This record gives sequence, structure tokens and C-alpha cells, in this order.
Amino acid sequence: VLFSPLFRMKFPRGSRMLYGVEVPAETPLGLKFIPTDSEGLCGWGALTPRSIQTFNTPRWVLFFLCVASFLQGMIINGFINTVVTSIERRFDLRSYQAGLIASSYDIAACVCLAFVSYFGGTGHKPRWLGWGVLVMALGSLVFALPHFTTPPYHVSIPERTGVCTGNRTSPCHDSEGGGLSSYRFVFMLGQFLHGVGATPLYTLGVTYLDENVKSSYAPVYIGIFYTAAIVGPAAGYLLGGHFLNIYTEVHMTTELTPENPLWVGAWWIGFLAGGAAALVIALPILGYPRQLPGSQKYVAMRVSEAHQLKDGSQASASDPQFGKSVKDMPRSVLLLLKNPPFLFLCLAGATEATLIAGMSTFGPKFLESQFSLSASEAATWFGYMVVPAGGGGTFLGGYIVKKLNLRCRGIIRFCMVCALVSLLAIFIFLIHCPNVPMAGVTAPYRSNLSLLGGNLTVGCNADCHCLRELYNPVCGADGVMYYSPCHAGCSTINHTEISTGRRVYSGCSCVVGGNVTSGQEGLAWDGKCTSSCSHMPAFLTFLFIIISFTFLCSIPALTATLRCVPDNQRSFGLGIQWIVVRSLGGIPGPIAFGSVIDISCLLWEDQCGEQGSCHLYQNSAMSRYTLIAGIIYKVLGTLFFLLASVLYKPPPESPQSSCESTDHGPGDSGGETGDLPIKDLPPEIIANVHTRL
Repeated sequence: VLFSPLFRMKFPRGSRMLYGVEVPAETPLGLKFIPTDSEGLCGWGALTPRSIQTFNTPRWVLFFLCVASFLQGMIINGFINTVVTSIERRFDLRSYQAGLIASSYDIAACVCLAFVSYFGGTGHKPRWLGWGVLVMALGSLVFALPHFTTPPYHVSIPERTGVCTGNRTSPCHDSEGGGLSSYRFVFMLGQFLHGVGATPLYTLGVTYLDENVKSSYAPVYIGIFYTAAIVGPAAGYLLGGHFLNIYTEVHMTTELTPENPLWVGAWWIGFLAGGAAALVIALPILGYPRQLPGSQKYVAMRVSEAHQLKDGSQASASDPQFGKSVKDMPRSVLLLLKNPPFLFLCLAGATEATLIAGMSTFGPKFLESQFSLSASEAATWFGYMVVPAGGGGTFLGGYIVKKLNLRCRGIIRFCMVCALVSLLAIFIFLIHCPNVPMAGVTAPYRSNLSLLGGNLTVGCNADCHCLRELYNPVCGADGVMYYSPCHAGCSTINHTEISTGRRVYSGCSCVVGGNVTSGQEGLAWDGKCTSSCSHMPAFLTFLFIIISFTFLCSIPALTATLRCVPDNQRSFGLGIQWIVVRSLGGIPGPIAFGSVIDISCLLWEDQCGEQGSCHLYQNSAMSRYTLIAGIIYKVLGTLFFLLASVLYKPPPESPQSSCESTDHGPGDSGGETGDLPIKDLPPEIIANVHTRL
């Protein structure tokens, strides 16, 4: 129903049917189409069965590309961001190291983008796309590999519960699990392969869709494509949160619960499933032809909106042979660098990508720290935000461009408004939740009110000889959290609550006075204390607004990029844009946010004298640093969109009204097509023009 106008066009006498699509034998521009049936068939080499030609349409291409982008988003932007905390805990990583793992994806993309977009743009795009999906599947399998090559994750409960006994042996004498941080290089390799495989998807995939549909419908197609890419991470967060509730060693039983800080969920299941699915979806993508049947007429009917350079050098890109040789690459880069709207759209995309990459990687950890949630709960809540906000914003952005029929300058102004709205909403980070009081770190021990700053040994637990390597927090009856039962001075395990599965410790000599109710003196419960902060509904509401308006301008900005460059440079232009976006945004984003989060750490894990992952963050510092980063990047993004709008110079023949269509074909109202500039035509059509003349 959505695309039915494509099939209601009236063609002149002599038109023919090709795989269910009516193709005019001669266009109103005097161009004659000579379709080559063998090149337009769907199949693999000589295997082109008639039964699969039903799938040789733009809508089926869109479907398979949507599945591929869904898997890419679910694996890279969903599963990986969900399991960051678990991987840090399992392999003794710091947040900046986790940020390096996340950034390896963008590093690979930067290395491959210029090559893939330049040669893939003039090559067989579906084959590039299919092989890319296969490499992405291999990356997922490599990422899950450390689970199968490391010793089983085993926590000694009697030792870890660590009641006060006064006789302890250090776990540092046990070499098991030592050196696991080196596995970060395997994770980086998996992410690198993810980046290599996904590179064609958002450059060649977008241009392949744009080339094979009417340009007024291209934003809708691309919007649906990117919506799948946004829903993918949402599914990754939700499924990843579910997998984290399963113990990582699925064949073993454990007394730990998901709420326990020592718990490590089955982080690896999603990567195995996602990798297998990517292997399957690559097969149909590899079978599509270089051009879909009937696509040439859309190229002939399209009106150029490319930015006009002062020296008119953009006309050189109209040569159909331009860009097919590596010798043309420097000139292609120069033409793009001389295009101010393109450059500022790239910079605006980089500022947005920095925030998106940083928050998507560490957003669940932010929720986990601020509201005292478990890793699975934080991932699930973050997924609830991304599903309607990211997916809905992405699709709605493409629909608005189609509905309002915006031209290039109007699209850029729309993006600027979206950036302003999300800038105002980001001030929600002024609000933060106070830290749950932790004895010796954020609150003093009752028995010694002067000790803070990480001094965990005081008079009430001095005779217990507690070890810093054994972290197992408990919540005392006084509302204060303690590093372990030993540090709370607990002598015995009283019982286990049936409803929650939490252990109750008794005889805790440090849990005295304060808010202890009658009958609960000296008691402590396994796990962290719950937060009494009530800011979560307001925070999630404004976070929803930030995500919505950030993604609302994603498809319009992409559409503006496609329109402000010549046709022959669209794939290469998208490749250069992704290089700028990833090198200035996607790569430094997770690393910068990881470093900011590390700076906010109050209590580091002690791995036998070496610093491990962070146990406790300062919520106020985390919110403050995130707010500062958000304001800086959102202001820059708004400024870059403004400059792109001001400096854009449309072609003199291009209609100036924002209400006019970019397509002028048979049946369209918009004057005679003979007076409108035609975008670059494929060599087949150019050859037919000379034949006719």
C-alpha cells in the first residue's frame, strides 16, 4: 500500500513488463531503455531459478537488508553494550579497556570505508554487502571464543561469603584466572571483524536502495532500513538482559544470584546466535543483481540537488566514467572537501555519534550506578528506552521528509531544530541520585566516625583480618553498605530468605546504632542496599526525549548528504562521511566516556596489588561529567547544522520551493521535464542516447 504509487504511473505506448514492473520503452526525456534480462536476474552465478525472481524487487531487498541491519545493531550496539559490565568483571578489565573494545569496531570501519565505498560504489553492491555480512558473522563467533578457551568461572561461596573468622588465606596464591585481561585483544579482534563486515551495510546498502526506488520514496525506504538498525540494539538490550540472568557456566549450578556483584551472566549466548543468523541472511543478499529490473527509469527522472561549487568543478563528477579508476580518488576527495554543506553535515554527524557511542556503551552502567540496579535490570530499562525512542525517531524522521517533501536546505534546518530540542532535554543530567552510604568510602563506620577515603579496617573488624580481594557487599540493618560480611564484622550466616534468596548474616559487630530497628541489631543482608532515589521516572522520560530527537534527525541528515553531492559520488561521499563520523565520534566516544566513568570511581577492585574493575562510582561526578560532554557536543552539532544550511547553494535550475518534488517523471505535476537537469545516467542509458541521436 505504501509504495502503490510506483505502480500507478502512466507510461507511453510501447512500455513492457519486466518481472512485474512496467518499464517504459522510451522516457519523456527521449532516452531509450534496453534492459538486459540476464544481468537483472536474481541468483548465484549461473543458478537463476525462475521461482526466486519473485524476490527480485526493492521491497524484498529492503527486507533482507533490514534483517542484516537488525542483526548488526543487535550484536554490535546491543549485546556488546549490555555485557560490558559482565566482561569487565569476568576478565578483570577497566572501563577504558572496555571502551577500546567498543572503539575497535569504528577503527576497522575507518580503515575500510574509503576502499569499500569507492570501489564498491562502482562495483557489484549486493556482493560487497553479502560478503560483509559473512565477515560480521565471523566476528561474532570470535567475540564469543574467550568463553570456551578460559577456565570455568567459579566462585567459592564459603570463602567469598567471608564471615569474620580471624583465619584467612589470600586468594592471590591461587593462579587460576590470572592474566584474563589479555583476552581483551580477542574481543578487539572480534570487534574489528564486526567493523569490516558492517562497513558496506550503511554505505553501499543505502545507495543501493536509493538507486532502485523513486527518489521521493527513498527517505521512507532508508528510514525503514535504519529503523531496523535501531530496533536491533533495543532487541540486543532486552535479550542481553535476559541472557545475563543465566549463569555464564550453563552446565554448572551456583549459589550466586543475579543481584550479587560477583555474578557473571551468559554474555556469550547472544553472539553465537547472532553470528549463526548472519551466516544465513548473507546467502540471499549475495544473490541480488547489480541493478534491480526497472531501476533505470528512476535515475532518468531524478533532478539534481548537488551543491554548486563556485568554480563549477562538480560538473566533472557527471562523467559516467568518473570514479571507476583509482586515479580519480584524489579528485573525488577534493570535490567533497570543496563542498561546505557536506563537510558540516559530516561534523554534525560526528558530534552526534560521540554521544550516541558513549551513552550506548555505558548507558546501562550509568543506570546501574545511579539507581542501584543489577546489570540485567539496567540493560532491560535501557532497552525499553531505545525501542520506541530510537526506532520510532528514526522511522518518523524519514516519514517527515517524505510527507513534507522537504528539499535539501529544509531538511538541514529540520535537523537543527531536533538538535536544539535534545540540547534542552540533556539538562536532566543536573539531577543525580546520592550514593548509597558505604562504610569507609562514602560514610564513616559507626564505631569510628572519622575514617573515610577507602579505609575499610576499623576497630569493629580489625580482628577479622579481612581481605580486599574478596568483595561481597552486604547491606546492614542500619542502611549502610559494607564491603563484605567480614568488613561488617559478621560472625555467622543466620538463614536464607526464601522469597528473595538473600542470605542474612548475624553477629555483625559494625552494624550498631543509627537507624537499626528493634530486633535487627547486628544483622546484614547479602547484596547491595537498594536506593531510595525517586528521580528514575523523570530521568527516563527526558532520556526518552533525548534519544527520540537525536535519532529523529538521523535519516534527514543522511538524505541531505545524499542530495548535496553528485550521483557518482554518493557511495564515496557516504564512505568519507562515515570515516569522519567514526574517527571523530565513534572511536573517541566510548574511550572518552569510559575515562570519565573511571575518573568517577570511588572504590577500585584490588587484584593482588593490581587495580581491577571499579566497585563503586560517585554518582554526582558521573552526572556532572556527562552533562558537560552533552552540552558541548549538542551545541557544536546545532552550530554545524546551521552552517551547513547557510552555506548550501542549490543548482540554479533546481526548484527553490521546499514543497516541490525531486522526481519529475510521467504523471508528475511539475512542468516540462525537458527543462530540468538530469542526474548522472548509467553508461547503458548514455549509450542509448547516442544510438538514438
